[in-house]
Amino acid sequence: MAPYVSIEENEFRLAVRIRDSEPSLKRNELLNRMRTDLTGQLGFKPEQVHLAGMLVLYNNMLQSLYSSQIATMGFASLFLMGTFLILFRSVRIAMIAIFPNLLAISCVLGVMGWLNIPLDMMTITIAAIGVGLADDDTIHYIHRFKHEVMTDGSYQAALHRSHDSIGHAIYYTTITLVIGFSILCLSNFIPTIYFGMLTVLAITVALLASLTLLPQLLVLVKPYGPNPANNKQDSQEKKS
Repeated sequence: MAPYVSIEENEFRLAVRIRDSEPSLKRNELLNRMRTDLTGQLGFKPEQVHLAGMLVLYNNMLQSLYSSQIATMGFASLFLMGTFLILFRSVRIAMIAIFPNLLAISCVLGVMGWLNIPLDMMTITIAAIGVGLADDDTIHYIHRFKHEVMTDGSYQAALHRSHDSIGHAIYYTTITLVIGFSILCLSNFIPTIYFGMLTVLAITVALLASLTLLPQLLVLVKPYGPNPANNKQDSQEKKS
């Protein structure tokens, strides 16, 4: 009785085993009901009841995932926006650059909700990883596009030349990443499979957005002005 009853401390420990793999298990509702029944039906005071164990710790972690995901993605988006502002020195270009990254995150979270994939320790990291992988393609493409549009001032021609140059590099780099993360789908651990599949989805959407949405926004918005080549020439003449 010693591990379960303490006469000196007037304490009693009740150990209950719960099947955590039960599909219908709702951890938070179960723990709240246990606290309510212990204090309401059995007459214990709230300070006399303390639930502990792995189920409680895991439930606390799951309850904090949603707020943690929102805070993490908000901070990551703001930090990425600040990085784009520093690199490109233009609010319009930074706003254009952030769209492919947000699209990749939105697609991943949308597919998770559509397929009822739970948000857990593995899947919560996918959105942040997707941001880190998508911004590389965005930065490379915008830098190349700026170089090309300054050549003759034609946004449409710069788009085609950028696709023929940096577009191929972005494509092959993404294919390599997709093959690498696809290996995780061969795992026997289901969360690892989800992680691999959703990361591949995030990378693929980021590639498509960088080669379709991003250049189209650059052509429509014209962030470098209507005649970027003439503006560059005028600035060089003023310096000379």
